[in-house]
Amino acid sequence: MRAPELKHLSENRKLALAALALLIWNLGMFGFSLWQPLWHLGLLVNFFFIVALAEALGRRVSTRHKRIYERALAVGFPVLLLLAWELIVGAEILNPRWFPPPSKIAVALWQLAVDYDPFTKTSLLGRPWLIPQKLVSEGWLGVQALIAESHLLATLMRVFIGFILGAIPGIVIGVLMGMNRTVRLMLDTTLSAVYVLPKIAIFPIMMLIFPNPFGEGPKIAVVAIAAFFLVTINTMAGVRDIDPVYIEAGRNYGANRLQMFRHVIIPGAMPVIFAGLRLALGTALIVIVAIEFVRAKKGLGYLTLYYWEILVTERMYAGLVVVMMLGVFLTGGLKWLERKVMPWQREEQKHPPDK
Repeated sequence: MRAPELKHLSENRKLALAALALLIWNLGMFGFSLWQPLWHLGLLVNFFFIVALAEALGRRVSTRHKRIYERALAVGFPVLLLLAWELIVGAEILNPRWFPPPSKIAVALWQLAVDYDPFTKTSLLGRPWLIPQKLVSEGWLGVQALIAESHLLATLMRVFIGFILGAIPGIVIGVLMGMNRTVRLMLDTTLSAVYVLPKIAIFPIMMLIFPNPFGEGPKIAVVAIAAFFLVTINTMAGVRDIDPVYIEAGRNYGANRLQMFRHVIIPGAMPVIFAGLRLALGTALIVIVAIEFVRAKKGLGYLTLYYWEILVTERMYAGLVVVMMLGVFLTGGLKWLERKVMPWQREEQKHPPDK
């Protein structure tokens, strides 16, 4: 038997052994009624068996189908987690009142999407299906009223405005700190001192500064501050870490300061700047949800806390799911922008340099 055939046989044997071990372990747990007292251990051992099974399967996947396999793995494992959650709650190992099953959360999410709460006069999406009717009967004022009742749009507006207001000056000051030693020495200590403050602790200060302490200004300002520090620090690091060879090449070609900034500094620091933007965007979402817990009558944070207070836990979890989906959507949009701004990154990924 040739070496490739022996290797193929060995991989098949490992795959079969991993599948058999997974089956025997779960049958044993069910047979001896061990899931109730030892469900933590059962899930942990299942995880290791699934990893072994996935690795054995991955070694048999051809290069042409590798991307499909990786995507299936990325989607399949969260599905397995949801299935395990559903089964554990169904077996009453976890209290369904505090940990409702995913199926119940999905129903609650649908109800949130289509229902209007007459008590708070809000809805999750702002009932966009009523826009044509409101436009005919009440004009643009009616449409604005529909938009104003949306929890999702309220959070999205605060994140978007605060992120833009924090990211733009963060990039400018980060570039200045990276290029100019004097500016860096002047600002570095102050940035380090203020950065470690919990951003929610800055919120009362913003309420003192703004004329309307209960309006949108303080909330947006805290989001902007949270984004500013992360973008500034990453931009400064990106500018300082540019390979000196590129700087020297620009000088040799006679580039002036503006050309050096446009064609060398910014493109060279762009990957680290976008890494900072991704961190800042995630932090902005975390900060605004925390602020909406404390001081808001609209927003995904308020929605989640509201259903916790009245103990409708499936809707509380549904609110958290919307926050996670919003995070995925915003990060995906930023990655799309990154690909548009840095087309050379795509070419490097398609044609990596030879080592």
